[in-house]
Amino acid sequence: MSGAPTPGDPGDPGDPDGPGGPGGRDGHRPGAVPAAVPVELEPGRPGRLAAVRPWLPLVGLVLFAILPYSTVDLPGVFDGPLNAPGTLQLLAICLVFGGLAAGYDLLFGRTGLLSFGHALYFAAGVYGTDVLVTRAGLPLWEAALLAVAGGTVLAGLLGAVALRTVGIAFAMVTLAFAQVGAILVARDFGGLTGGEEGLPLDVSGLPDALVGVANTANLYWLALAYLALVVFVVHRVSASPTGRVLAGLRDDERRVAVLGLDPYRFKLLSFTLAGGLASGGGVVYCLLVGGASPHITSSELTLSLLVMVVLGGPGTRWGPVLGGVVYTYLDHRLTAIGSSSAVASLPGVLRGPLSQPLFILGTLFILAVYFFPGGLAGLSHRMAARLEPIRRALLARPGRDPGSRR
Repeated sequence: MSGAPTPGDPGDPGDPDGPGGPGGRDGHRPGAVPAAVPVELEPGRPGRLAAVRPWLPLVGLVLFAILPYSTVDLPGVFDGPLNAPGTLQLLAICLVFGGLAAGYDLLFGRTGLLSFGHALYFAAGVYGTDVLVTRAGLPLWEAALLAVAGGTVLAGLLGAVALRTVGIAFAMVTLAFAQVGAILVARDFGGLTGGEEGLPLDVSGLPDALVGVANTANLYWLALAYLALVVFVVHRVSASPTGRVLAGLRDDERRVAVLGLDPYRFKLLSFTLAGGLASGGGVVYCLLVGGASPHITSSELTLSLLVMVVLGGPGTRWGPVLGGVVYTYLDHRLTAIGSSSAVASLPGVLRGPLSQPLFILGTLFILAVYFFPGGLAGLSHRMAARLEPIRRALLARPGRDPGSRR
């Protein structure tokens, strides 16, 4: 009548055989044998994939590190074997832009700030290193440190002004700053930048290990180290309390302000850190290409970074890196394909579009956004979600030893 369990009822806590008593568990009698559950599916027991996932970045880093020792030839993908200087240089440039996209994602994907002037801080690293080595005659390590420090300070100063605005006004202010930088470089004020011709890097004062075609592998490892550093920094910041505040700013800035935090300070921190990471990429890029050229100051480079992040998946750990690597590879390879004899022999209606790398890249980007709205990173998550029922069915198949991890 009152709904209270009677003695002997399975729901009675006093019943030793009930689920609440010491003799029962989940309604099973002490003598009953519960159904076997594979360890991969037990609550609180991570599966094999979850157990090895923390080690996957390290495994990938090792695989990329030993790539210069590989003689594998991939016709159509690269012009030579993997350890060829031309292939290693292309891969190194892809790694640099993968790191650059990951740093930009700290600003765009994780803080929600759309900046059209991020190329300015990358250019500060490139031109700063080149000018300090070639014009001032400083050692490379001093020039690199000063270039990164200068790019970081520049980002902090310009960010302090630009972040007084929001939305489209912020984007336009950052674009204006970038255009000023492009004009200063093109006009060659002070005779430092070389104007439209650019400024070749004086390699006479560089370490021998970073000079010459025979040492391309060392530059490749330097680019890989830069990418690893950027990914590590962005991941650590995103996983910290500061990163959670940045995510809150991206989702609802007013809520962060209501909690008593200063949104301006956190946005300035994100802006400055992203600018410093971009400057570091500029140092590596300067060594890779052997100098500086005005095209790196253009707003087109920032737009390319935005495309890389969206292509890979903003706000994800590996999406921007993947987007940066894929975009840069296609940008370089499609140029060679567009000028090849195979494209030149096509009818005019096909030869025209296929000879323009930007047309092909734009088409691929539209298709990727349409079919994979979460980016390449979202594609991998969707594939894993679709395969999960199959994996669980295989793990739970009859006759499988639940304690086995074969």
